[in-house]
Parts: sequence; C-alpha cells; structure tokens
Amino acid sequence: MIEVNELTKRYGGKTAVDDLSFTVRPGRVTGFLGPNGAGKTTTLRVILGLDAPTAGTATVSDVPFHSHPRGLRHVGALLDAGQVHGGRSAAAHLSALARSNGIPRRRVDEVLQEVGLAEAATRRIGGFSLGMKQRLGIATALLGDPPVLMFDEPINGMDPEGVLWVRRLFRRLAAEGRTVFLSSHLMSEMENTADQLVVIGRGRLIAAESVRDFAARSTRRSVAVGTPRTAELTAVLTAAGASVEVEGSTGAAKLAVTGLSADRIGALACDNRIPLNELTVRTASLEAAFMELTADSVEHRAGRTR
Repeated sequence: MIEVNELTKRYGGKTAVDDLSFTVRPGRVTGFLGPNGAGKTTTLRVILGLDAPTAGTATVSDVPFHSHPRGLRHVGALLDAGQVHGGRSAAAHLSALARSNGIPRRRVDEVLQEVGLAEAATRRIGGFSLGMKQRLGIATALLGDPPVLMFDEPINGMDPEGVLWVRRLFRRLAAEGRTVFLSSHLMSEMENTADQLVVIGRGRLIAAESVRDFAARSTRRSVAVGTPRTAELTAVLTAAGASVEVEGSTGAAKLAVTGLSADRIGALACDNRIPLNELTVRTASLEAAFMELTADSVEHRAGRTR
C-alpha cells in the first residue's frame, strides 16, 4: 500500500505538490491523472525517495521507501525508460540490478521472457526502440517480484499489441493482490485499465475515487434520441432550453441532447405527438470528466485553431 499524507514539495519559489493526501490500495489498478505540470512525476519521485518532501510524508507499506533494504524486492518502478546505460545489454543491466538487490540470476531470464525481450537480451540498449525500452523498464520493475509497482507513462512508444499486453499485465498484477499505481495522459487506457483514480491539479487533490464515480461527476452527459422527425423534435427541444446536435447520416440520424433529462425529453415528445425509437442516457466519458474537472488546473493552454 502507498500512503501520501499532507505532502508538500517546493522547488525554490515554486510549489509542485501542495498538501496532497491519498492512499493507493492493493488488489486494484489505480490511475494517477493530472494536466501537465500538475505534480504527478514529483509525487512519484518523493514516494520513491528520489526527492525529499518539504513537508508531509509518503510511505510504502507503512515506512518510507529508503527504509526498505534491497528496494526492488519491495517496490518496482518505471519513471523514465530512457534512463539506462545505452552501452549495456538488457541482460547485463538487469543482472547488475539483481546482484545489488540479492535477487536470483534466474529472474533476469524470467522477466526478459515475460516482457518479450528474450531474443534481444544480449543487444545493446542504445539500439532499442522506445517501445523496447519501455518493456525493459517494466522488466526492471518486475525483477524483484515486488508487492508494489509504480509506472509513469509506461505505454509511450508502444505499438497496439504492446498496449494490449501492458493493459493485461497490470490487471493481472492487481488480481494477484499487488498495489499497482499507474500515471498516464491517455484517457482511453485509463478507462480500460484502471479501477480507481487519483486526480490532481496544480499539486492539489481533485478526486480520489473509482473511474465510474469520477466520470459520473461530469455535467456533460447527453441523451441519445432517435426519431423519424428530427427537425421537428430539434425545434421543440431547443425551445425548451436544450442543446441539440445531429449525429449520423440522413435516414439514420440521431440527436445528442444535453441540458434536459431523458424523462423531460420523452414528455416533450409525447406532448407534441412526435414518435421516438430511441431514448438512451449516455454515460460521460472519462476524458470529458477529466477535461471539465481539471479545467481550472491547466497551466498552459493552446491557442484556438481557425
């Protein structure tokens, strides 16, 4: 289990993490989300003892990470896949880490096989693609068979097969009772992989809850409405204060309606004797909820396109 309690980290006059508290529990994949500059990587570095907190605490299994002897047996982490010696082979890199952490040499072969790098074991890392380096980073995290695993943007550079493999791996690790903490900017992957979310902005906690509950906080939920009289129903709903968009082609068009409940839409259609062949409430996407709930925490905004 990972526990962050009233954590603050400042660099000079800049506060990267501000009085942040959350818990990451075993047996589930917990996603770590936030806009660029929100403090995600800083938080991970403090948890791993790479940066010292200005105030507060960050513990793994109730103690600071540096208190764990032979750390790879307790926590496996991937923060930057590029931070490896390019002149070493994958096997040599992992073997050195295994020796320093008292891990049997056979684990090197096992994790290389597990991440799909067995045939590249003797190749120099400098010739690896980004996706291969990500796989090596994951192998490093798995080397000590630890109960706690942390990954920062682990699927950058992965091809579709690699993304699917990573998704299944993380879910399997969580099913084994491990604590899996995953940072990513890809909402679709979080939606497909994570059970819980920790969402921060400007170093502060925005939410710590299930993916479903977080998505449900969005006000952008819509209702899909099907009718053979789209123009007439659009006029009725717009007059009642709804926002209506037409989806699909002529003859198979649907209306996406926001601003009115499904019950109200149905009642208006009935009052105006407009037949409906669909009335479905759409759950808000994780991306929509994230964009809405972190809107005040974005530091750098792109200009509008023309």
